[in-house]
Amino acid sequence: MTTTCAVSGVAYLIPALHTDHGLSLTQASVLATIPTVGLMLLIIPWGVLLDRFGERRVLIISLVITLAGTAGTAVVSALDAPYWVLATGLFIGGLGAGAANGASGRIVVGWFPAHQRGTAMGVRQMAQPLGIGVCALTMPFTAQSYGVTAALLIPVAVTAIGLVACVVGIVDPPLAGAQPSGAPARTDNPYRAGSFLARVHGVSVLLVIPQSMMWTFVPTWLIVAHHWSPGAAGALVTATQVVGAFGRIAAGRVSDRWGSRMRPIRVIAVAAALSMAVLALTDWLHSPVAPVVMAIATIASVADNGLAFTAIAEFAGPGWSGRGLAVQNTAQYLATAATTPVLGALIGAAGFPLAFALTALTPLVAVPLVPRDPGVD
Repeated sequence: MTTTCAVSGVAYLIPALHTDHGLSLTQASVLATIPTVGLMLLIIPWGVLLDRFGERRVLIISLVITLAGTAGTAVVSALDAPYWVLATGLFIGGLGAGAANGASGRIVVGWFPAHQRGTAMGVRQMAQPLGIGVCALTMPFTAQSYGVTAALLIPVAVTAIGLVACVVGIVDPPLAGAQPSGAPARTDNPYRAGSFLARVHGVSVLLVIPQSMMWTFVPTWLIVAHHWSPGAAGALVTATQVVGAFGRIAAGRVSDRWGSRMRPIRVIAVAAALSMAVLALTDWLHSPVAPVVMAIATIASVADNGLAFTAIAEFAGPGWSGRGLAVQNTAQYLATAATTPVLGALIGAAGFPLAFALTALTPLVAVPLVPRDPGVD
């Protein structure tokens, strides 16, 4: 949740930055991407440290850096500092945020047996849409009522709470916890054992593009294009994210029942492609059902993450899962950082329907690329 708020929270200030501070949608989108750039630079080194030193120590250090960056951003905003100084604070917050996703994924896989991991990882993955929901519900309204600086204090508060929770509650799992019963711990490079990890990374990159589109631009779509109030837009996005969070648990539970992580991902990819295409059509037709379709598309777009995380950690083993999950996050955040400014420019030039239609293509491409589960002929 701290990673989500620190890295994605500024996206919910795009309407305020655009309408109140004179930034174009492209400029505001670039600013929203800065924390992701910081995260990507250190996420693999954080993964190496996780494999070597364990979760608790690395989490505490990384969250201290994130807290310093987010707090610094709020301070320089209050001082009305230049654009690049604000970006620097966001960048530092992103640098620290890179350990949390991999560490929490390792903790879940390390402490839960295989037949419960999908469900447990779904619970863990609730933090991301709930973090988006917190930001969507509070940051646009706070920025409108009290200014951008006040809104930037929300990621500061979430990060501080997360740091305290890690200090008090985190216990490193046993190294053998992530291995199937009776299996030896993997010491070799799992990327040399076939194409499974590479294909999971590729599929996840394709599926994160519509997710990023929905998380970043839906508030702007509702507020600017459909003239919703920030409060109403935030309430709808928050409700959608809460349902999406429970959808991740459901997807994890299905994967445990099916004994497969990949088959549910294939189903989710088809659902994401169809719902994004319908959203593009209904928005182009100015249909009143477009916000409902948006909610369905958002729920579908977030359901796969926990399944991919579980599969990667299981396949890589405790000696490599930090690096495997770091590569996964790096690839996804790189795709987010690369596509967000492009989508912002496309929306500014051609409108939302075309952007929705183009993002429907990426999950469609992902469907045939989903690999079989390891051990399945």
